[in-house]
Amino acid sequence: MTRQPMLRLTAIAASISLTLLLGACSNTELVQEETPPAPTTSAEQAEQRLAAVAAERAAIEARYADREVVCYDKFFVNRCLDEAREVRRAALVTQRAIEIEASLYLRRLKVDERDKAIAEADAAYAQEEAKLAAEPPPVKDPAAAALPPPRTKSGESRVRSQQRAQESAANAEKEAAERAANVAAYEERRRKSEERQKEVARRVAEREAKAAQRAADEAKRANGNGPAPTN
Repeated sequence: MTRQPMLRLTAIAASISLTLLLGACSNTELVQEETPPAPTTSAEQAEQRLAAVAAERAAIEARYADREVVCYDKFFVNRCLDEAREVRRAALVTQRAIEIEASLYLRRLKVDERDKAIAEADAAYAQEEAKLAAEPPPVKDPAAAALPPPRTKSGESRVRSQQRAQESAANAEKEAAERAANVAAYEERRRKSEERQKEVARRVAEREAKAAQRAADEAKRANGNGPAPTN
């Protein structure tokens, strides 16, 4: 009879040790080393990468939500949640790097196209000016000669090219502003998600503390209810 409480406590301790070992050896997703994305080589590739980033972000959030559900069934809930958050953070950092690289490529491409269009318009205008200087048109009427010369086609072409370049630059700025707004909205959603996760972690910690206290109380009662050892 005197050995029964001791055997009971030994069994409880062995069960707790086994549970701790299983929790520590649970399936843990490894965080891959962050590597810079390969450089973008075309506008089509950049657009494909941006679309892939949006899809992968949604998949990352879905995997994280599934992992949260699994973590609540484990003994070390907080450790499992921390690992899931780290995997999610690393994956989102990788996607953000891809998004930045592809967006910068598209922005540089638009700027280059605008500069090229302006340079071509300036070259055409200079060529036409040189031609007019070498071969001035004949003046038939002195009164007509006093009037300002009409705008040449090359000048009109230059204006149109500059307008197209300005429109392209404005579109690039608009797209950049839209992307910045999307990033800000995403960061706000992430902040709210982290706040919710902290609240969940706090409740889980309270639940674990209460469970530990109950286990300690039961252990004390088990020790107190056993008969006194005999000499």
